[in-house]
Order: sequence, then C-alpha cells, then structure tokens
Amino acid sequence: MYPYGFFWGDPTIILLIPAIILSLYAQSKVSGTFRRFSRVRSRYGHTGSEVARRLLDMNGLHDVRIERIGGHLTDHYDPRTRVLRLSDSVFGSSSIASIGVAAHETGHAVQHSTGYLPLVARNVIAPVAGFGSRMAWMLILVGFIWPATGFLEIGIIFFLAVVVFQLITLPVEFNASSRAIAMLGDSGLVAGEELVPARKVLNAAALTYVAAAVTGLIQLLRLVLLASRRE
Repeated sequence: MYPYGFFWGDPTIILLIPAIILSLYAQSKVSGTFRRFSRVRSRYGHTGSEVARRLLDMNGLHDVRIERIGGHLTDHYDPRTRVLRLSDSVFGSSSIASIGVAAHETGHAVQHSTGYLPLVARNVIAPVAGFGSRMAWMLILVGFIWPATGFLEIGIIFFLAVVVFQLITLPVEFNASSRAIAMLGDSGLVAGEELVPARKVLNAAALTYVAAAVTGLIQLLRLVLLASRRE
C-alpha cells in the first residue's frame, strides 16, 4: 500500500504538479534566454574568460585561476581549490550571455574572499546535503516498505538537509548576480545598455534555483503528510 501510494496512488501527488510546471518553465526560460543573448555580441568584444580575469583582478583575487571546462552551462567557482571554471560556451565567447555568466561566477569568488555568510553556511552544509541527496530516497522507500525500521523518518531528515541547502542557495545566487551586474557596471567592460540583457540572463538562471527550492519544499511537505497518515 505505502510504496504504491508514495509513488502514484496518493492524492498528495497533486502537490507536485505546480512544482513540475515551474521547473519546466524555469529550464525553458534559462535555455531560451541564454540562447537568445548568446547571439548578441558585446560592443567591446571581451570574452567570458577575459571579463572574469579583469573582474577578479579588480577585487584583488589575482591568485584565483580560470580554467576551461567541457559541457554547456557547467560554469562554477570551486572554493576548495580557488578555481573559476567556465564552460566551452562561455570561456571564449564575447556574447552578452557569456559575459553575464562569467561575471556571476566571479561574484561567487568575491563572496568567498569576503566571507559572505550564506555562502559559508552553504559550504558547511554541502557535504551533509550531498550525502542526503544520495541516501534519502532509498531510506524513504525502505521505510515505506518496512515501517518499523524507522528508515522513513531518517530519510526525511536527510531530505530536509537537501531542502535547507536549496534554500540557502537562493541568497547566494541572487547576491552573486547582483555583484556581477554591479561589477560589470563599474568596470567599463560592457556598454551601459548591455547591463539589461546581462541581467535578464542571470534572472533566468536564478529562476532554476527558485524552482528547485519550491519543488524541494513541496516534496518535503508531501513526505511529512504521507508519514503522518501512516501512523
């Protein structure tokens, strides 16, 4: 009864519908916006890697390396190695989209150097959230099959750590985008009117994090409801 109800036969599955719609919209939005402004070249012709290097140096982060990484929109800043990695579609491109993404990742490097509290908190909880994302659903499924084991409650606790991580990620990402636009405006690396499309790219990307957090919260609520009904 419980495994079947958990997956499909329970009315709480309806709670996931708006989250699924939001997630699909967010993915479509970020893909479409990045693709649109990938075709718009910046007036001054700086590539994503050049912009990232200039912005890092402006903030005294001369020791942060920039590396090229494969994939599409796999860009990230690694605080453990102090390396900013830019994807193939960003590293050597001079599009507005690429410059916006490069500046955003630079924002994360600046957050790290200044001890931005939400980023510190996210880095602390990241290992727990990573373990939780791998273990939570297995424990939850086992808990529904064998209720007396207590695995359901443990799985929900692990999933809670994932949701907390997603919620902490929101201010981290929004702040990195705000820093990115401010740095681009101060640097003179882009024309003033190019800040608007760069902001659109970053806002679209931020929507994916909002969708993930909303989905996590709804899924957590559903798990708690199912667990309480089981008792």
